[in-house]
Amino acid sequence: MIRIAGLVAAFVALANASLSPAAAEDKTITVFAAASMKNALDEVDAAYTARTGVKFSVSYAASSVLARQIEQGAPADVFVSADTDWMDYATAKKTINEPSRVNLLGNSIVLIAPKDSEINNVTIAQGFDLAKLAGDGKIATGDVKSVPAGKYAKAALEKLGAWQAAEPKFAMAESVRAALTLVARGEAKLGIVYATDAKVEPGVKIVGTFPADSHPAIIYPVAATTTAKGETMDYLAFLRSSAAKTILEKYGFRFLISPTT
Repeated sequence: MIRIAGLVAAFVALANASLSPAAAEDKTITVFAAASMKNALDEVDAAYTARTGVKFSVSYAASSVLARQIEQGAPADVFVSADTDWMDYATAKKTINEPSRVNLLGNSIVLIAPKDSEINNVTIAQGFDLAKLAGDGKIATGDVKSVPAGKYAKAALEKLGAWQAAEPKFAMAESVRAALTLVARGEAKLGIVYATDAKVEPGVKIVGTFPADSHPAIIYPVAATTTAKGETMDYLAFLRSSAAKTILEKYGFRFLISPTT
């Protein structure tokens, strides 16, 4: 009897050991999100975990990088892009559950300088001379060919007639947060980032805001992937809730939809 009891106990322990990883995995949602979302989304996710016990594994990077990683089979349940182009790309590659997609947030782009810079109160309008303002210094932003913040920045500067002269002075970063860091460290004299980025970095100050009509609307779409776990849809519902709206707006994002209760 003792031997049988021991075998039973060993079997139960083995069964539990084999089930535990799966059970743990079922309670974790993997999110791929634009780098500019980090501070705000971390707080949203913490609130969701407090309510549900579900935990998160989050990768923050440029939307371009994340969309391509998902395309290559990286395990993700949710994709949050900083522009519609990269969400469209993921949709075209059939890695996104298209009915789950919603244009959730809006943002703006701003001109920043290190907090101790002598530059202040720049009027950003047609014909403003960004190249002259930068002088011998660098201007940091996300890569204008792929990173949404950089694409928005180039579009605005082209429309305002400032791109051609300023282009040689640009330091292209792998993400908008990398550009923010360059300015905060004084390695770039100026930077173009989202207003929400500038809000969370004490090492920089906003010296000007780009007119909303100088660039395409800044929209953050969110969607489940085609391989998303079942609990992902409840999380997406939470992102649309009043509770999430309160947190996201605290960080400077604009909520583009009517929140659920």
